[in-house]
Parts: sequence; structure tokens; C-alpha cells
Amino acid sequence: MTKRILSFASVLLILAACKKETATLPVWPVGDYFPLEIGKYITYDLDSTVFTNFNQTLTVRHYQAQYRVEDSTTDNPGNTGFVINRYLRSDSTKPWEIDNVFTAFPASKSIEYVQDNLRFIKLMGPVTNGFSWKGNSYLAYDPYRDYVFANPAFMEDWNYTYENVNQPMTINSKDFENTITVFEVADSTGNPEVAGTKYAEKTSSVEMYAKGVGLIYKDFIHWEFQGTDNTFKGFGERLSIIDHN
Repeated sequence: MTKRILSFASVLLILAACKKETATLPVWPVGDYFPLEIGKYITYDLDSTVFTNFNQTLTVRHYQAQYRVEDSTTDNPGNTGFVINRYLRSDSTKPWEIDNVFTAFPASKSIEYVQDNLRFIKLMGPVTNGFSWKGNSYLAYDPYRDYVFANPAFMEDWNYTYENVNQPMTINSKDFENTITVFEVADSTGNPEVAGTKYAEKTSSVEMYAKGVGLIYKDFIHWEFQGTDNTFKGFGERLSIIDHN
């Protein structure tokens, strides 16, 4: 009986230690991973994927991109947000040229981001491993109708999910002590490299954020392949941080 009592007590001690360790993990506000104030900037290496040679060749074009928070704004419901101007240059020897304008709207438990008139819920609280939300829920049925995709609803029903919360990360030799990964989607069908393939499609998207910094990495790609004429349509973007203030 004594041995059984001691064994049971040992199990209780182990469980208590595990509970204590779990309870000490911090849960930071979403705004800590997407700081917004006028004057803040982040500079990235940008790889833009397009299809050239009559839409038969995947081509990656390289740029540097700088996102600068340069003004405040309000949307139609009256929410306060920030204007983020994006500047591009081909390399560090060239001057910056403004390329696009985005807006970000912080709330107590979410960060909404408007890009090309499309509104995304980029972050949502609580920031814990496994928490998920419908980040594309504001999007219309066919948000990229100009491409005339065979699958116009490819961005529907994505489950944005937190992974690797509070983990260190190194990007372009820069160390970040506390980061989160937002896994968004990874879908594919068919293989254009297999002879006789009539249709193929690939969609993948993931983003990483660092506490006190913001977005440090993004990798998005979507394309469709039509075997009847061996052509692609789609686009992609990869960002990796190289500088910030």
C-alpha cells in the first residue's frame, strides 16, 4: 500500500509541475505583433511571381520593398486606421518609388488589413497555438475576377491558424526572439509536369510576425494550369525582412 501511495503522489507532483509550466506561457495582444504608429517602416526583399512567355513560363522578379506607416485614416463605419505606403526599388542603389497604398485597422482583438480594396483579418486574439479564424471572411466570391480563374472561389473558407507561438526565428541573418506563424492554406491538385495533365492548381500562403516588429516573412502563391494550351494564370509574392525601425 505504501508503494502505491508514493507512486500516486509522484504522478500528482508531475501533473502539477506540467500545469504550472503551461500556465506561465504568456499570451500577448495581437497589436504587439503588428505595431502601428506613424513613422514606422519595414524593408523587405520582395520576390514577385508572374507568368511570362505567353503565360507558359513562371518568372520571379526581384525588388526591395519598404512599407511605411505615414498617416492615419478612418473607414466608413468610423474605425481609426493607419495608411501604409509601399515603396519599391530594383536594388539598394536606386531611389524609392511609391507603388501602392494599404490601410490597417487595429482593434482590441484583431488586425484588419485592406489591400487593393480587399479586406483581410490578418491577426485575431487570443494568440495561442492552434487558434484559428476565417481571415478571408470579408472577401467577395470572386475577389480576383480580372484573372478569370477557373476556380474563382479559391480564397473562400481559409482557416488562419497560429503555429509556433512565442518561438525564436532568424530571417536574413536577423534574430527575432518572439515570433508567431500564421498558416493560412496549402492546397494543390494535379501536376503540370505530368504529361496529359488537363488541369492543375496550387494555392499556399503563410505569414510570420515578430513581437514589437510586425510582418517578417510572407509566402503566397496561387496558379492554375490549363493543359489544353499549356498555359498558367496566377501570381505570387514572397517577402522577407531585411531592415526595420
